[in-house]
Amino acid sequence: MAKVGAKSIQAVFSAAAAALAYYLEMMAVPMIVLCAVMIVDYITGMTAAWKCHKLSSRRGAVGIVKKLCYPALICVGMGVDWLLGSGLAQIGVQTDRTVFFGILVTVWLIVNELISILENLKQIGIPLPGFLITAVKHLKITTEQPYTEQKEEPHE
Repeated sequence: MAKVGAKSIQAVFSAAAAALAYYLEMMAVPMIVLCAVMIVDYITGMTAAWKCHKLSSRRGAVGIVKKLCYPALICVGMGVDWLLGSGLAQIGVQTDRTVFFGILVTVWLIVNELISILENLKQIGIPLPGFLITAVKHLKITTEQPYTEQKEEPHE
């Protein structure tokens, strides 16, 4: 009897892992980019703090804890994706968009990290091209505003 229970649990975990792998396949590139910019932000932040004589292990630890909480926010977005997909399926509406909010949250976090990196580089004394600052800030506005609030192009 114990073997049947163990095999059932193993089957459930295998199915859950397969479903998660399928879902995360679409999230792989944004998650890798997020990890990369988080590392760069942490390094540039610590460098800027060192240059400004504000380096503190407490601030560094708070930064790490904050970054470790990002996956929780992404999980909330993924949960919303799952809830919407399940809810729509229950009323007979099929959609091929299995991932929307998870990626949107991840992109939003990437943009915030990029802004932070630029701020850190400015504190370090690195000259920044204005077009890059403008582009990153425009990305932030684009991800934060609902589509209807964004400036629309006139139709001809």
